[in-house]
This record gives sequence, C-alpha cells and structure tokens, in this order.
Amino acid sequence: MTDVEIARNTKLEDITEIAKKCNLNADEIEQYGKYKAKINEKAFERLKNNENGKLILVTAMNPTPLGEGKTTISIAVADGLNRLNKNAVLALREPSLGPVFGIKGGATGGGKVQVAPMEDINLHFTGDIHAITAANNLLSAIIDNHIYFGNELKIKQVTWKRCVDLNDRQLRKVETGLSGEKNIVPREDGFDITVASEIMAILCLSKDLADLRKRLGSIIIGYNEENAPVYAKDLKAEGAMAVLLKDAINPNLVQSLEHTPCIIHGGPFANIAHGCNSVRATTLALKLGDYVVTEAGFGSDLGAEKFMDIKCRKTGLRPNVVVIVATIKALKYHGGALKENILEKNDEALSNGMENLFKHIHNIKNEFGVNVIVALNKYNTDTDEEIEYVRSELKKQDVELSLVEGWAKGGEGAIDIAEKVVQLADKPTNFNFIYEDNDSIKTKIEKVAKKIYGATGVKYLDEAIQNIEKIEKFGKSNLPICIAKTQYSLSDDDKNLECKEPFEITVRDVALKNGAEFIVVYSGKILTMPGLPKVPAAESINFDENGNVVGIF
Repeated sequence: MTDVEIARNTKLEDITEIAKKCNLNADEIEQYGKYKAKINEKAFERLKNNENGKLILVTAMNPTPLGEGKTTISIAVADGLNRLNKNAVLALREPSLGPVFGIKGGATGGGKVQVAPMEDINLHFTGDIHAITAANNLLSAIIDNHIYFGNELKIKQVTWKRCVDLNDRQLRKVETGLSGEKNIVPREDGFDITVASEIMAILCLSKDLADLRKRLGSIIIGYNEENAPVYAKDLKAEGAMAVLLKDAINPNLVQSLEHTPCIIHGGPFANIAHGCNSVRATTLALKLGDYVVTEAGFGSDLGAEKFMDIKCRKTGLRPNVVVIVATIKALKYHGGALKENILEKNDEALSNGMENLFKHIHNIKNEFGVNVIVALNKYNTDTDEEIEYVRSELKKQDVELSLVEGWAKGGEGAIDIAEKVVQLADKPTNFNFIYEDNDSIKTKIEKVAKKIYGATGVKYLDEAIQNIEKIEKFGKSNLPICIAKTQYSLSDDDKNLECKEPFEITVRDVALKNGAEFIVVYSGKILTMPGLPKVPAAESINFDENGNVVGIF
C-alpha cells in the first residue's frame, strides 16, 4: 500500500479528542474540520507556568536526494514513547509545496508512521504558508506603489523579493514594471520560495502577535540615496502584514496514525533558511508533553546547527537528546557509491561513508555537548551484515545504535529507541554554542565552517566583504548567522560527497535579515528559489476514479 492509502485506511480520532489527550481545553482550539485545529492564545496564557518536558531533537547525517526519513523517525520515536505510556508530543514543520510537486514528495512521514490528514498537511493545510506568501507580496506591492507615487523615502535600491511556494527557476530573476504606464519604474526583481522568505523566519521566531508585528516593521526592504536602510515600518506596512498573519501565528494541531498529538507550525528549509519549526509550537509542546520530539531540516551541519545557534540562543531551549538519523544507503552514498547503486552491496563504500556519520556524531557530542543516539532507519534492502557492521563501528565510538522499523511496524518498531531516549534524556548535558554573540561576523562564519563542516578556512568574494562591512557599520554584527549551503555535503560543493581532501567554504554574499534577527550567509552555488527536476512528482499527482488524491508520497 502507498503512504496515501495507509493514511486513508487508518481511522483518525476527532481533533477534540487529541486536544483532550494533550491537556488542551475546548476553548483553546479552533477547528478546521474534524481532524485539524489551530491552538489559540488562551492555551499559551494558561500553560505558561507549567514545567517543561524533555526535548528530543531529530537530525541526520548528510542525506541522499530523497532524504533519510527524519520525519518518519520523529513520528516513530513519539509513537514509541506513547507505547511506553510516556506523554509524548510531536512538534514538526509544515511541508512546502515545492518538494511535494518536485523531487522529495510530501513531508508527513511514511508507511505506518505518518501525521494525518496527510493530503491536507502536504497541500494547503490551514493556509499558513499562503498567508506568509500574501504578507510577503503585500510588502512588495507597497514598496513599488510608494515609488510610483513619488518615492518620498528616496528608495534607491530595493532588496526585498517577491515569493511563491513552488519550485520555479524561471522566477529567480525577473524584470517588473514593464507596462509602460506613466510613472511606472521598471526594475530588476526576483522571487524566493516562500519557505526561504524572511517572513517565514519571522513567524517561526516570534513569541506572540506583538513581537511578530515589531519584527515585520524591522524588515529592511532596501536602501535610500544616502545608503541608509529603509524599513517596512517606514512604509507603514507592518500592521497590514500582521493582520494577514493573525491566524497563521497560531500553531496547528493534528495527530499521528497512532493518535500521538502533533503540533505542526512553520516550514523554513534548512539549506537556505533556518530549518526549524516555530518557537511557539516547540515551547507550547514542552508545556503539554513530558517528552517533545522535534526535528531540524537536513543534516546536523545545517538544521541542527541552526537549531542550536539560532533557536536555542534566542529562546533558552536546550535539547536533552539528539537523535541522528542514518541509513545504509546514505552511508554508501557518502562513501563513494554512485547514486544509482546505493542499494547494492558495497562494503568499501559503507566503510568509507561511516566518516560522514562520525563527523555528525562528533559535532553533537563534542561541539554542542548534547547526548546522542543514532537511529538507523531500516530499508528492506539492508542486510543483517551491513546493520551489524554499523552497530559495531558505532560501539567503538561509544555511541548507541537503534534499528528503527517504524515505516513497517509503526510505534512498535520504535520501542527500542524510545526506551534508549528515555534513559539518555535523564543524563546531564554540557550545552555549548559554536560562537559567541560578540564574535565578528567573519569569526562566526569561520567557527561554523571549521568546527561543524571541517573546512580548513573561508574565502570571501568582494560582494560578501562589502556587505559584511555594511552590516558592521549598522551595528548588527552581534546577530547569529544562518549559512545557506548545500545539504548533500559537509562542504559547500554538492558533488564533494566524501570530503576526503581539505576544502574551503566560499562565501559569495551576506544579507542582514533584520526582522528575523539573523544574518544569512550565502555559500557555494545555493539558490533561494529551487527548480523542478526533469520528472517532477507533480506528473504523478492526480485524482483516482473515486475522487481520492493519489501520487503524494
């Protein structure tokens, strides 16, 4: 059976029952049909003094193009914990339409460990991402309207981009204002995918509606004739933008197929954005559950680093345990096996690929100082010999391996890792950031590059140097950094999978995201608007003869 069929054939509980299960009152949720709800401000106010549960962060080694199943493992761990009669809550990101119709497909887990209703979550859900798109593009319209009516603010350079939540490489660079109307000022523009929009980051990092509005007003939309920043609040845009986001700021409540409560909210990519679900979702989940399982996008060099250095820095959150997801196929992929051969037996590639996993383990244990366990996401093609080899190599590193069979067995296939997570969560941690707030921008970049990626150094292109100097002049160098980098390699080169030779990181540009309160560092060839693959998943998505959605996976 496909993921869609498994989800459709599973009887879900009414969302009011899921709310009761996680200690939410009836007046604290707003229903979107039978199986979805928004959690309103009343819950935050009532629960604010509750003690926090234990925080379990799920990350991964560097992935293959189709991913290694972090969401699947996250759901499996939470379901496994609930099978142990632990009060567990999930806190996940919302899927973007880009991957759903692109190469990766949906992002609601797989097999018997999914969050549901999966078609709704993977498509329009409760409209959060559409609201972010609308707020982003309202600001763009206000900017160009201001210029049209005389440009009182003397805007000389517009840096704010439009966005759409689809993969569309044709929109990376566009010309706007070509109608020829009087006073229309043509200019070069471009689109980001919505999940890379600064407004997505702002929504995910805001504490409440007031904080959201303040951050929206602090967005830098461009620079005036004196090269001083122009803010969204100068255009009086923040109020209308906040109104568009007044429902989107409330986290969404759904459930796993085993009825584990799941709070899904926010969806920034980790390769081009900060890769974590919203602060509001995570902090609320910690008030509701004794154990909260959350994930950070892609490998630990991206999502987990940003979770620690941005989200934890800004909120005081600290993970008790980090689960690193690995697969036999990803180990072979990063050990020299060709993409089309990663499911075949290849002992040399498997052995070589362990170095990638070891680096991720080192980063979590020794750089961040957090307890770690490896979850091996089992595929039918994995052999007992391969699994035992990985287990024995990890044992040499004094790291536990848990074989997780959630896809095939649901929560039952995650009992072992759930038990081990409970034990690890009671052990002390020695949490560290990779850099300090008062480090220079270059020092922050170099610390992440050297400590987390294993780079020998950093090379800066002229535009990056100029923008670093501009940010320092504005007095904003104390903000954390968010490095945009390929997810497929520890380096910034997506073809350098093994990283056997010394490498440098190339920084081509740096941008201040003043509302999000971080600095984006663009490295290598990473783009903020992805393109579709030659055969996009969209070609297989349709309705069947009964009107059911098919093709989402």
